[in-house]
Amino acid sequence: MTFGFAPSSAASMSTSATSANSLARMLEPAEWAAAGIPLLRNPREVVSGLHSRHLPRPDTAIVAVLDPDERLRASASFVRRPAPADGWMFRNALLAQLRRVIPHDLRRRTPVRTAVLLYCREGDGRWTEEDGAWMWGLRDACTLHGLRCGAYITLTREGWQVLGEGRGGRRPSADSKPESLDALAAVETIQPRTGGSASEVLRRAAAR
Repeated sequence: MTFGFAPSSAASMSTSATSANSLARMLEPAEWAAAGIPLLRNPREVVSGLHSRHLPRPDTAIVAVLDPDERLRASASFVRRPAPADGWMFRNALLAQLRRVIPHDLRRRTPVRTAVLLYCREGDGRWTEEDGAWMWGLRDACTLHGLRCGAYITLTREGWQVLGEGRGGRRPSADSKPESLDALAAVETIQPRTGGSASEVLRRAAAR
């Protein structure tokens, strides 16, 4: 005969409550699309610029702050800890990075700068519960830092995808090498643009 201890009812209730709270701290694609998230004018340029700057591998999150002209003002990357996906934990991690790289805009009546999140992960570009937790965390971190909540972008081996918008591309991907500054310069020369993350990378490189 085998003897053992069954989990107490209190422990079971605590586990169920934690799971329920985690599920509440995530956003589904329909909720995200209905939130009025501002569209990026040139998402590939933003993705390419952040990819070249941070060289993300799976489980790397990049939070970036853009000005009204979509120029990169600050960015930070960090590796996601091996723990269950929870919007509250993601919010705290994003907020800590934002506080480290740029002052808050809480004194403004209306947010001027926008924060976007690029998350490199395994799998394909379809929405997952982990993505929903990142969306919740980004939205809450933006509110607490006085920023507009911007796009949430996944980067996988298949390419990049702006969730909730249906826009994406094959390059860059989680496996691709970063575009060289020369390649970005060629794009700028052929199709002149004002602002954008690629432009910011070039200006910073030229200033070195």
